[in-house]
Amino acid sequence: MQKVIKIRNLDCAACAAELSEELNGIAGISDAVADFINQRVSLSYEDEEALEKAIYSITHFEEVELAEGAAVRKERHLREIVSIAVSAAFFLPALILELLGFNRWLVFSLFLASALAAGWSVVWNVLHFRGISTFFDENFLMTLAAVGAFAIFEPLEGAAVMLLYQIGELLQNIAVGSSRSAITKLLELKSETAILLEDGQQREVDPETLKAGDLILIRKGDKIPADCILFEGESALDTKSLTGEAYLREVRAGDELLSGCVNAGNAVKAKVLRPASESAVAKILDMVENSSAKKAKPEKFITKFARIYTPVVVLLAVLIAVIPPLFQSFNFAKWLVPAIEFLVISCPCALIISVPLTYFSGVGTLARHGILTKGAVYLDELAKVQVAVFDKTGTLTEGRFEIARVNGGERVLELAAAVEKNSSHPLAQAFTKVKTSQIVENVTEISGMGLSATVDGKETLVGSLRLMRDRNIEVTAIKSLASVVYVAEGGRCVGSVEIEDKIRPEAKSALEELKKCGVGYRAVLTGDTAERAEEVLRELPIDEIHAGLLPEEKPAWAEKLKERGKLLYAGDGINDTPVMAVSDVAVAMGGLGSDAAIEASDFVLAGDSLSALPKAVKGAKKTRAIVKQNIVFSIGVKAALMAASVAATATGLFALPIWAAVFGDVGVMLLAVLNSMRMRGKL
Repeated sequence: MQKVIKIRNLDCAACAAELSEELNGIAGISDAVADFINQRVSLSYEDEEALEKAIYSITHFEEVELAEGAAVRKERHLREIVSIAVSAAFFLPALILELLGFNRWLVFSLFLASALAAGWSVVWNVLHFRGISTFFDENFLMTLAAVGAFAIFEPLEGAAVMLLYQIGELLQNIAVGSSRSAITKLLELKSETAILLEDGQQREVDPETLKAGDLILIRKGDKIPADCILFEGESALDTKSLTGEAYLREVRAGDELLSGCVNAGNAVKAKVLRPASESAVAKILDMVENSSAKKAKPEKFITKFARIYTPVVVLLAVLIAVIPPLFQSFNFAKWLVPAIEFLVISCPCALIISVPLTYFSGVGTLARHGILTKGAVYLDELAKVQVAVFDKTGTLTEGRFEIARVNGGERVLELAAAVEKNSSHPLAQAFTKVKTSQIVENVTEISGMGLSATVDGKETLVGSLRLMRDRNIEVTAIKSLASVVYVAEGGRCVGSVEIEDKIRPEAKSALEELKKCGVGYRAVLTGDTAERAEEVLRELPIDEIHAGLLPEEKPAWAEKLKERGKLLYAGDGINDTPVMAVSDVAVAMGGLGSDAAIEASDFVLAGDSLSALPKAVKGAKKTRAIVKQNIVFSIGVKAALMAASVAATATGLFALPIWAAVFGDVGVMLLAVLNSMRMRGKL
């Protein structure tokens, strides 16, 4: 059984890793992941007893509390600010008195009071023993540094360690909270109420109670409470909150309205399509919240690295404190400070906080632009894409099909409409407004070719030229730039319907932008005829077109194209599942209403606009670049400072104060976190 437990006050990546390890050690608990960014714990449990033990461990882990939702921690920040202010109130007079040469014990006492005011919670976390791993965390390192400084009668250093550390922790928590709030703003997509129309009466209800078929009233300025079909009236939708694009979309009776959009026009009536739990907004929130569970390789590397790295540097610090004095008249006091500094500098907080924060910020930034992803791992894959492959219909074209010409009379149109109304293929949309009275039975979809059915007792085929020839039906191919749907009744072709579709206005610029982003090769895999595909796509910067393909034939071509590099495939997510499965990155166009699209894809372009695709690539590349910068910067600065600390003592040419070592930990962490925050800028 699965369980997601909302928590609060867990703001430390290292603590989250500790909590995860502790929970996975409980009998009956598996796959436990403590997510400090989303403020929750997800786990699998075998029985209620195991779950109770897990909840007990969570609530007794440092200051972690259960929460109904993601709580804003203003009170905690206030406590931290008060603690820092009290510490500074002791620190500044002590510093002045030391400079004036006052009684050293008075100065010592004031610095000690300053250290305790700032660091009492740090010391408490060390004393609150939870296992040997506690002795390798930042709380232990800072406590050791402060105690060591006071032990060798360097009270200014000891107080500075705790004060600087707490200031760094406060700034880090504010930065992480700011990034987290960017995601929680997505919750604003949800409507708090809905107006249900029932028995001629209006009743305000919770959107969660709406079910398919309910009739609702949507007034001007209201958020769409659930995915629905416009039943009566005409209006305009503001889709910015959902898609990231600032424009109004005109809607009329029969059009689908996705939850999260705002009605910017007239009051309208709509019929609910699906319950709130299956709505577009629910899918957005679910994808974004669960994205942190699928970690990228650098995140996994940092977690493993920290587990090995920290014990190793602790051992090295012990050797620094013990080995050199053996050759220098047993002067252990001289080497105690560099050993402590070595420990403090070595703390891997900058990495274990900034790396997941960068990926999380990347996921949130893409979500604000209407680009949804299932996890950080896909951001890494997208950043490395070199080949982009597209489906034609509904991807490079608008997918808004209209009947251009009927060959064979009204009967042909009625037969085609009667059968196509049972199809999920995008072309079937062209027939939705055609009225039919035929009795249709035994409908069978023939993958990539069309449909067969019994209409008014006669066997009827509706589909491509390939379908007609596959069933040995004589047919004369029609030369047309439109998509041609042939109709056969009783084993004889009775006519055809030509359906038009237009190239997306943003398609050309999107493909050109992709090339600028490093996606240098672009290809199309389509079931349409070669002549039509080449004519329709001739103005687009396409390097390769493969036409006349069935859905099951596309994966083989995708595999060949993968020889050129990492491959992205963009399609409508309905008939493209086979090729999406073999691609390195799968992107579904505007698939929020389709479970198939979300299941098959790694990314969903909520706004159904190709212009979002190059933005996604830019965002992924920027995320990966910042992660690399933080890793190189953090390890580089720490290595340099650790070497400087040892060299200073060995040569005696200069001295590295302990507060500088604290900056090597807290300062580097802050700079890395601030660098991560750059992901929240423009793409």
